Amino acid sequence: MLRAVIGVLGILAVLVPDRILEIFEAAAIENPNECATKPWIRSGIRAEGIVVTIASLVGGRTYARMMDLTGVFGAVILLFPQLYRRFAINLLYEHPDEVEWNHQFTDGVRIIGALYVFFAVRAFTKRRANKSVTHD
Repeated sequence: MLRAVIGVLGILAVLVPDRILEIFEAAAIENPNECATKPWIRSGIRAEGIVVTIASLVGGRTYARMMDLTGVFGAVILLFPQLYRRFAINLLYEHPDEVEWNHQFTDGVRIIGALYVFFAVRAFTKRRANKSVTHD
């Protein structure tokens, strides 16, 4: 079920990257209309959506590695949200010094990180359970 949901999110990223960016900025940035994103952002969102969709469709090891990476990323943003903010601001925006973060966004980042870790651990546990059933 989770794999299907993640696949649908990947498809949405491919189809409506502008909307994905708007949602992110509405939650994260106080002054989104005053900040210029880098020109490749929409293509990057689409590319990520393609990778996520393919991994979700293929399943197996590809999906497992994506979930492992998601868990690592989730742990980093859960434990170090300020590091994520510094990285994201420089990655996404032409003039990072003009971006004003929404202060509540740090809590949101931590929640997202915790969810990523939870889903990654859940996927790992499920893989281990399936592996032990096939080896017994």
